[in-house]
Amino acid sequence: MNIGTKLLHIGNEVDKMTGAVVPPVHYASTYKQTKATDIGPYEYSRGQNPTREILEESIASLENGSHGFAFSSGMAAISSVFMLFAPGDHIVACADIYGGAYRALTGLFNRFDIEVTFVDTTDLSNIEKAIQNNTKAVYLETPSNPLLKITDLKGAAQIARDNNLLSIIDNTFMSPLLQRPVDLGIDIVVHSATKFLAGHSDVLAGLAVVNDEKLAKRLKFVQTSFGAVLGPQDCWLTLRGIKTLKARMKEQEESAIKIAEWLSEDSRVAEVFYPGLPSHPGREIHLEQADGFGAVLGFKVKNKNKALKVMENVKIPVLAVSLGAVESIISYPTTMSHGSVPDDVRKGLGIEDNLIRLSVGLEDVNDLIEDLDENLE
Repeated sequence: MNIGTKLLHIGNEVDKMTGAVVPPVHYASTYKQTKATDIGPYEYSRGQNPTREILEESIASLENGSHGFAFSSGMAAISSVFMLFAPGDHIVACADIYGGAYRALTGLFNRFDIEVTFVDTTDLSNIEKAIQNNTKAVYLETPSNPLLKITDLKGAAQIARDNNLLSIIDNTFMSPLLQRPVDLGIDIVVHSATKFLAGHSDVLAGLAVVNDEKLAKRLKFVQTSFGAVLGPQDCWLTLRGIKTLKARMKEQEESAIKIAEWLSEDSRVAEVFYPGLPSHPGREIHLEQADGFGAVLGFKVKNKNKALKVMENVKIPVLAVSLGAVESIISYPTTMSHGSVPDDVRKGLGIEDNLIRLSVGLEDVNDLIEDLDENLE
């Protein structure tokens, strides 16, 4: 089936007990066993829950992987993946990753003697140069947050395989609707399902997908041991959000393209970051590995004061962290998504005080443009 159909017909959308077309929410924390020496598939909800199982099977199917895992947040998913590594291990990561992932690697996992080197992965040779004897993984985002830089996933995955490394990608911006990294050779895909997958700013959730039995067992051990699992109600809400992903994201993408094109022609805007623009340096690579451009864009205005004025005075987009919701969300990477990144590092990446990130929602695109136009004046 095509991905648009799979979003609705993954194979577990009908309850086998009742025929209900909406899966039940199983709130049970524990499950009766028939024998003390023969434990069934459900024992304790930290280990497995029927509602969570449906979500995990769904995301695995959508990403063309073999096993899915649901966590209590996007960062819980990312951090659980980082727990696959041991003291003395080294990770090569793309330089402009989400600030929360940067914070976890440099402020938490470094305490456990896990090393990281940040490089510009738009040039694959930088990955190869950064590999050390103790390197165990390559961690990627493409498009990256918030500058929408593009990394060649097939090329990066091949480098990882050639060096016996795991390849990991945060696929939040694209979702499996637009990009399926497992098909490109990536070993682990993570999502902040809070964003496009759930899509309504009412769920905190993280997901991970692998396509290898041994790797799945390792990650399942972390999930069960660490216990940062997603509750059944949030699993159900995420499943509901996934059903409308195509309808939402295609509409949002169309609006994002129009807004990016309009911004790129406006003299009051210094620079626009969006892979849907012909001028984007990674556009051709992106088109080879993705089915669309997404609904998140960045743009720079002439200075910090103008950026603050625009964000604080627009009437339609919500000034907030997060993205991927039905409502447009405008945010300030300097203090929000990348507020935990040191100033010198952040500015060195091009994430400057005049940068605005916009996640385009389902509002009328002409109203959004008019709102931006009025506040750019």
